[in-house]
Amino acid sequence: MPRNPSLKTSPARTQPTPKAINLALQGGGSHGAFTWGVLDALLEDGRLQPQAISATSAGSLNAVALADGWRKRGADGARQALQDLWRAVAGAGRVHPLQPSWFDAFMQGLQHSAQHAVPLEWSPVHLWAQTMTQLFSPYQLNPLNFNPLRQIVQAQVDFEALRQDSPIQLFLSATNVETGKIRVFSGADVSVDAVLASACLPTLFQAVEIAGEFFWDGGYMGNPAIFPLIYEKVSADVLIVHVNPVLRPGVPRTSTEIANRINEISFNSSLMREMRAIAFVTSLIDRGKLNPEDARRMRIHSIRCDELMAAQRVESKMDTAWPYLCSLRDAGRQQAQAWLEAHIAQVGKESSVDIRAEFL
Repeated sequence: MPRNPSLKTSPARTQPTPKAINLALQGGGSHGAFTWGVLDALLEDGRLQPQAISATSAGSLNAVALADGWRKRGADGARQALQDLWRAVAGAGRVHPLQPSWFDAFMQGLQHSAQHAVPLEWSPVHLWAQTMTQLFSPYQLNPLNFNPLRQIVQAQVDFEALRQDSPIQLFLSATNVETGKIRVFSGADVSVDAVLASACLPTLFQAVEIAGEFFWDGGYMGNPAIFPLIYEKVSADVLIVHVNPVLRPGVPRTSTEIANRINEISFNSSLMREMRAIAFVTSLIDRGKLNPEDARRMRIHSIRCDELMAAQRVESKMDTAWPYLCSLRDAGRQQAQAWLEAHIAQVGKESSVDIRAEFL
């Protein structure tokens, strides 16, 4: 099995105090392993220390694992907790019926070797899953409401201890099914149910009930939500770790490609709106129209690899094979290391991403 060769005690750094930063982690199923790699590299480097994390879906899984691991043993404990989490995901996925079959692996090999890609609709597992979720709801397909994530998260994270003594503020987003409003779980409200609500895809799982309210995946309203990091008294630096590609060249042609691009645009829309608001407030401050004491100047940073994520198969968001997760982890580590080399000096001083050029 592929391992994480870098998972060793982080080297001591010469600077006395790491720079404070907040993390904003997107969701995207198994593609969240890319975020695992980014976090692993940041923690290994040691020059940044997260004060708060706003997260959605798979980002929420990464967030609670990181915070609980840090609570136990600092940055090294956080790295170990993240690896343990994704190993558990891979272990549970081995018996999941939606895992890619040998035929899917064969077809993927043809895609890489042929001049013309084999249509994704030819994947029997993907076709079967797509058909079943279109014809039947999770209340029909899964009447007992079994969710393998519950056992994984409960085994990996001590929520009681985390609620009492979390070293990092957590903000986990979910979407209220009835009101359509975003709900941000933080502090004493952080629980296994909050994580499951944040990651509840309505075509696969029944809505998660918390205190008489029902929730779906937070990506519909905040992927991730930036506003909690603006309102709280934490660092003005926010590092967004993207999983859903913002840019995808070309026009989708097949029904699967169209549905996938619609999903990407929808799950990026709330982030786009918040970036527009941040750019507007920053412009008002720069032009002297708004007193800096009345509004925060946020410093935005971004780690993403649209080319890599756009190249992933649609059904790969459900692929929990350990080699695949490790390949995403390694890609995330490389992106984070490149970002650190290019932009670490800007943290605490200025944004390292041109918001207008990248998001507006």
